Amino acid sequence: MIRVRRLFKSFSYAAKGLHKTFKEEQNLRIQTALSLIAFLLGIYFQISMEQWAEIVTVICLVLFAEIANSAVERITDVLKPRINSYVKEIKDIMAAAVLLASIAATVVGLLVFLPYLYKFFGQF
Repeated sequence: MIRVRRLFKSFSYAAKGLHKTFKEEQNLRIQTALSLIAFLLGIYFQISMEQWAEIVTVICLVLFAEIANSAVERITDVLKPRINSYVKEIKDIMAAAVLLASIAATVVGLLVFLPYLYKFFGQF
């Protein structure tokens, strides 16, 4: 049986975490702004459902990676580099995950939007 009150509480915690991360992480704000641009381009160019699925998937991948990176950074900050030499490596690895997700999103965005942009600017 679903406990509605408990479910709403968990959504509330998630919203608080998202708000805190958005407020404190500059990269998440930049990635969100770029995501909004992709959404606006998708609406303007009336991209297909398959293209929407691709765009939404890579946007969620990047935002998830950034939020996970923020969580891991906070966990590793508790350890402090002087206590554990792996802290810097862990942070670098998580940053690499975000970078990889961002590169994938850029490639997908270019594959989806370049033909539309080429047609649009070819009209001038």
